Amino acid sequence: MPSFDIVSEVDKTEVKNAVEQTNKEVGTRFDFKGSDARVEQAELELTLFADNDFQLGQVQDILNGKLTRRGVDIKCLEVPEKIKKISGNKVKRTCKVKVGVESDLAKRIVKLIKDSKMKVQASIQGDTVRVSGAKRDDLQGAIALVKKGVSDFPLQFQNFRD
Repeated sequence: MPSFDIVSEVDKTEVKNAVEQTNKEVGTRFDFKGSDARVEQAELELTLFADNDFQLGQVQDILNGKLTRRGVDIKCLEVPEKIKKISGNKVKRTCKVKVGVESDLAKRIVKLIKDSKMKVQASIQGDTVRVSGAKRDDLQGAIALVKKGVSDFPLQFQNFRD
């Protein structure tokens, strides 16, 4: 029985490279001269530092651009609105890189597929959603349906088997 998995993954090396490129650009730009602006990475948690809110926004924009150029979808970044003040007038923001299909989204995908009355079955397996059906065309229709129905979260379709 043909099947495929719906997952949400991020290439960690590309994120690391984007962080390094961001730090390099921030270090060479004139408007950041003498400032303590930088990005630090701890696994899937990025911490942005700057001297003020405006510079923090600039660092965020540079990081978003570098991530996009390296093929990482910026919708996977969970950027809080809250900016933390640290010593003096320096600020920081902690962003999380979301990996895996969360249970709420997985339930939404399964409900979307079941409500469409397609001849496929969807099941939640950890942080992935497995979709199986009798025909390859049905599975391709399910992929199109999910792409159209879920646009607020980066999803990949992997492990397609006949």
